[in-house]
Amino acid sequence: MARKPDLPLHEVRRFLEPGPVVLVTSAHAGERDVMVMGWHTVMEFSPSLIGCVISSANHSHGLIRASGECVINLPTSSQLEAVLGVGSTSGADTDKFAAFGLTPEASALVAAPSIRECHAQFECRLHDDSLVERYDFFIWEVVAARAAARPRHPETLHYKGDGTFMVAGKVIRRQRDGLK
Repeated sequence: MARKPDLPLHEVRRFLEPGPVVLVTSAHAGERDVMVMGWHTVMEFSPSLIGCVISSANHSHGLIRASGECVINLPTSSQLEAVLGVGSTSGADTDKFAAFGLTPEASALVAAPSIRECHAQFECRLHDDSLVERYDFFIWEVVAARAAARPRHPETLHYKGDGTFMVAGKVIRRQRDGLK
């Protein structure tokens, strides 16, 4: 086998991004926002813990830090234009819900709104903020979750960098003992 060419280190993420692009909603003191997040990781199953980086340079960071809550909304490939719009504007000067046709709806357990058009919503409360000051790394506990019944495997967006997205591909189902 021929030696593989070196890869620039800043491109490693294109191979290791762990999951779909999500829209994170937040609210505090009468203000709300929505942001795009392309990196998050499941850290525990029960309780359901999700880790993510939310840059302090992002307008949503302040709302999320102050409230200790957010909703992680799962868009599908049909919402690419809204995802691009949300990701290229600031909530400091734009109502992203109105600008990109996203319908905020009341969440069950947190003050942040959910996005009606998204396939799933995961309401989160801050579980651990010990890495926020140093790395902007939040650890969330999912306290409520909803998902559309169909399609069972939605076409989700996966950001690869440089404006390139992949759409979730073919589903392969193999069930063995211990794997469910």
